[in-house]
Amino acid sequence: MSVIDKASSRDAALQKAFGSEVSELYAQAARAEANAALQRALELRSFLAIAEEQVARVRDRTHAATGPDGDMDALSAEDLRWDADWLEAALASRDGYTTALDELLRSIPAPNQVVPARAGLSPKIAATAPPAPAASRAASMRTRHP
Repeated sequence: MSVIDKASSRDAALQKAFGSEVSELYAQAARAEANAALQRALELRSFLAIAEEQVARVRDRTHAATGPDGDMDALSAEDLRWDADWLEAALASRDGYTTALDELLRSIPAPNQVVPARAGLSPKIAATAPPAPAASRAASMRTRHP
């Protein structure tokens, strides 16, 4: 299954920020129509979807092993410790991706908001050189050197 088809906890926020469904946002990126913010957001979303899938797998495995219908003879403290370590790593990844994606989404303007021009970012107009001094003035300005 493609990461595009996996759900993530931040899909609604992405849709709100960029004004399109997640699948359409990925299509824009594939057609090279995505700006830098959208490209970064989709990259973070892809990582987040994978991290959330890992969290769910470990959670489900732990629930199955420790559930009331679980086989007591198959229960292993060592396996549970491994799962706890794996879950800790997956949750740390998920937390990092959600934090980064949330910060990115907060920093971009809403899709219907016009971004005001910022001073210093507009193209500069090249100035032309001042006219050359008239010949008579240039000659009078020369100084003699001994």
